[in-house]
Amino acid sequence: MWTAAVAMAAAFMAQTTSAQVPKPAPTPPPATAPGAAQQPTQQQGDDNPGPGVTTLKVNVNEVDLVFTVIDRKGHFVTGLQQQNFGLLDDGRAPIKVRQFAQQTNLPLRVGIMLDTSSSIRQRFQFEQEAATDFLLQVMHPADRAFVEGFDVQTDVAQDFTNRVDLLDTGIRRLRPGGGTALFDSMYKTCRDEMLTLKQDYAVRKALVLVSDGDDDYSRSLESDAIKMCQRAETIVYTISTNVGPSRDKGDDVLQQIADATGGQAFYPVKIEDVAQGFHNIEEELRSQYLLVYTPADFKRDGSFRTIYLQSLDPRFAVRTKKGYFAPKEE
Repeated sequence: MWTAAVAMAAAFMAQTTSAQVPKPAPTPPPATAPGAAQQPTQQQGDDNPGPGVTTLKVNVNEVDLVFTVIDRKGHFVTGLQQQNFGLLDDGRAPIKVRQFAQQTNLPLRVGIMLDTSSSIRQRFQFEQEAATDFLLQVMHPADRAFVEGFDVQTDVAQDFTNRVDLLDTGIRRLRPGGGTALFDSMYKTCRDEMLTLKQDYAVRKALVLVSDGDDDYSRSLESDAIKMCQRAETIVYTISTNVGPSRDKGDDVLQQIADATGGQAFYPVKIEDVAQGFHNIEEELRSQYLLVYTPADFKRDGSFRTIYLQSLDPRFAVRTKKGYFAPKEE
C-alpha cells in the first residue's frame, strides 16, 4: 500500500517539477516559516537575514520540510531534483509543491544544550571547547544561536545572538553539578525558546543536545519532550557523552529523540570525538534540501500529521522529521 501511494506521490512530484523549481529573481518566492504555516509575527531584536539570503514570506496552510539525503556510506548527497522523491503527508500526496531547492543559506536558529549534571563533570571542559569551535564554524551573519546548561533546571547562559564571543562567554559560565532533568529541559527549551520564535521568513531551527541521555529528575516523559520539539518544528541532534565501545540505555534515548525530530545521534568512542560530532552536524546543516508544499485535506485542528518522504533511488536514504502538528484554530 505504501509503495503504491509513494509511486503516485512521486508521479505528482515529477509533474510539478518544471513549474515549481524556483529561478533566481529579485522578488523571493512565497513560502512559510518552518512547518505548517502560522500567522506572521516579527521577532524582536536585530534579526535581518542579511545580504544574499532568500527571504521567504509566510503563507497559510503550507509546510516547509527540511531534509537530508545520505548514501549507503553515510555521505551527504546533493544535487538531486524534485522528481527524485516521493512524498506523503498524512497518507496523501500534496496538492501543490511550491518550492524545491538545495538549501545551504537558510538562516539557522540553533540552541546548544549542554548537560551540566554531576555525571559528566570530568568531560565538561572538553565539551565546552567543542561547542565553541562548532559555533565558530557554523555561524554566518544571518544566523542566531543560544547556549543553555541543564541539570535539574535549565540555565540559559546566553540568549539568541550572532556574536560568537558572547556565546563563548555563556558556555564558559556553565558549571556542572546536580541531577539530570533531561526531558523537562527539552520540553521547556522547545516551548520557551523555539516555539515562540516567530518570523516572516523561513529559518532552520535545531537543538544540539550533548548528554549521556540519562534522566533521574524529570516530571515530563520522553514522549512529552519529543512532541514539544515537533510542535516547535525543531530538529534535535544528539551527541552522547557515554564514550566507549558499547551503548547503554541513555544512548537509546538520544537515538529516539533524534529520529523523531529528523536529526541524528552521534556516539563518540573517546571524548576527543565529541568535536567530530559537532563537525558532522555543521556539515549536515549546510547540506540540506528545502521542500515547500501545500498538503491535501489540511485541517487546522491541532492534530499530528505524519510525513513520509522517500528517495526513489534505493541507494539513498532520506532523514527528516516524522511529522508535525497542524496549527489549531483559536
